[in-house]
Amino acid sequence: MRRLLNVLYVTSEGSYLSQEGESLQVRKEDGGRLVLPMLALEGLVAFGAVGASPHLLAHCAERGVAVSFLTAAGRFQARVEGPASGSVLLRRAQYRAAEAPDRAAAIVASVLQAKIANQRTVLRRHRRDHGDPDGVLARAEDALSRSLTQLAPVPPVDRQRGIEGEASAVYFDAFNRLIRREGEEWRMRGRTRRPPLDRVNCLLSFAYTLLAHDVRGALETVGLDPQAGFLHQDRPGRASLALDLLEEFRAPFADRLVLSLVNRRELSAGDFTVGETGAFRLTDEGRRTFLVAYQTRKKEELTHPYLEEKLPFGLMWHAQARLLARHLRGDLDGYPPFVWR
Repeated sequence: MRRLLNVLYVTSEGSYLSQEGESLQVRKEDGGRLVLPMLALEGLVAFGAVGASPHLLAHCAERGVAVSFLTAAGRFQARVEGPASGSVLLRRAQYRAAEAPDRAAAIVASVLQAKIANQRTVLRRHRRDHGDPDGVLARAEDALSRSLTQLAPVPPVDRQRGIEGEASAVYFDAFNRLIRREGEEWRMRGRTRRPPLDRVNCLLSFAYTLLAHDVRGALETVGLDPQAGFLHQDRPGRASLALDLLEEFRAPFADRLVLSLVNRRELSAGDFTVGETGAFRLTDEGRRTFLVAYQTRKKEELTHPYLEEKLPFGLMWHAQARLLARHLRGDLDGYPPFVWR
């Protein structure tokens, strides 16, 4: 269990939540018991097989404490809240910000500053640990640093999209240098998405898809509309805000996970199939290996750069969703993005 920004996250499956006076009681499957005061509690988030008494849910609804249920993997399932919910006010603030060019541009700049800085840190860490004999990584770092300078003062969103595209091209041009595994079967032939035309692109796309689902769950838990974004344009069926927030975590979470699986030889060439169109897909066994590694990485703890609190990686996007909500409500002057250090 974690308490973050006055929200309790219950991650121990088999737990049961109930009310004890003005306190919340958490009974664990192993017999453990925890009692916490409900004073100042803003929300409850339960992952996996966690139960709650109807009396507690009614009490939370009366006090304006939203209770959200997600799968163990982080996919949003349901949200229980009372009639006087603040979600409509938050979503109206979100829509107003998305339609205000200067406000949207400021949020996008924060997101992209984090994305590009995180890409640069991935390159920098590899150069520090494994060297850079021909200077390719150093030159890519310099180019990413120049991209960051173009985001201040804040340019319009369309211009920022161009800066982000240029930075991503630089980053992925250097990505093969991060793969320390011999053999052409592990070479990346540019960033290809639909369909992925090599094994590394297949892994990246799978990681981004899983992460997008997790980020969407975090946004829905807070009460934000995952469809209405700032960087990604509205499109029917596209969770644009989830894709926005995803940008901060691509390099430090998804890309590093893929590099770890490849460089540590946890996947083999036989864990992929190739379709008639040249599209690569993971086999069932390869997918299981990937999912285990993905869930393990989510448990890795690190210090949040803004909150200065140690959290599992899998709660970082939940922290960012709440920080974004606080900014949209006017509680924070700016949106503090996730910058990996």
